[in-house]
Amino acid sequence: MSVQRFLHTIDGISTWVGKATAWLMVLLMSVVCIEVFKRYIVNMPTAWIFDAENMMYGTLFMMCGAYTLAQNAHVRGDFLYSSMRPRTQASLDLVLYIVFFIPGIAALIYAGYFYAADSWHINEHSNVTADGPPIYHFKTVIPIAGALIMLQGIGEIVRCIVCLKTGEWPSRLHDVAEIDVVEEQLAHSEYVDEESRKLAIEGAARIDEMARQRGMGGETQT
Repeated sequence: MSVQRFLHTIDGISTWVGKATAWLMVLLMSVVCIEVFKRYIVNMPTAWIFDAENMMYGTLFMMCGAYTLAQNAHVRGDFLYSSMRPRTQASLDLVLYIVFFIPGIAALIYAGYFYAADSWHINEHSNVTADGPPIYHFKTVIPIAGALIMLQGIGEIVRCIVCLKTGEWPSRLHDVAEIDVVEEQLAHSEYVDEESRKLAIEGAARIDEMARQRGMGGETQT
């Protein structure tokens, strides 16, 4: 397996998990709407709904972490970083991954495993609301999410090493971006002529490329 294929395999795992978990947003929205109707229209609130909403949102937040890292979408203070050459960026990232990322995520996995194990052992239920639902399955998400982030982090470390050798960032898997939405909207517009549509797409593409160049990541591939 080539290095590029290895990186895309890791990206693919993180992307699949992130997109699958994102469907929890639909479920969460549905639960909130149903509860609002029950609470304020028919005056029949559900006692455990607050816990359920917290668990769904927490799962969504944690399980999408690896996907966000795979898309190079985590927030960074890039005032100086964006002006660095790729090898300098890779050197800085490699040090930060080894010094902070690996120990931090390893601690999360280690502590999260025992945290979840203790919860399963005592058959833990939520004490936020009366007769709260079980939460041991929710706490199990912590080490699982940590393991996925660690896997993606290993891929990012390999990217740094490749960049140090070649001077260029290896490619990432392509995912839907804002530029794709712009192109789709303009393609179906009845009020924009072909020349204006072309200029708008080119302008949006330039902005998107400039934003991508501000951080690491290289070209994207499908």
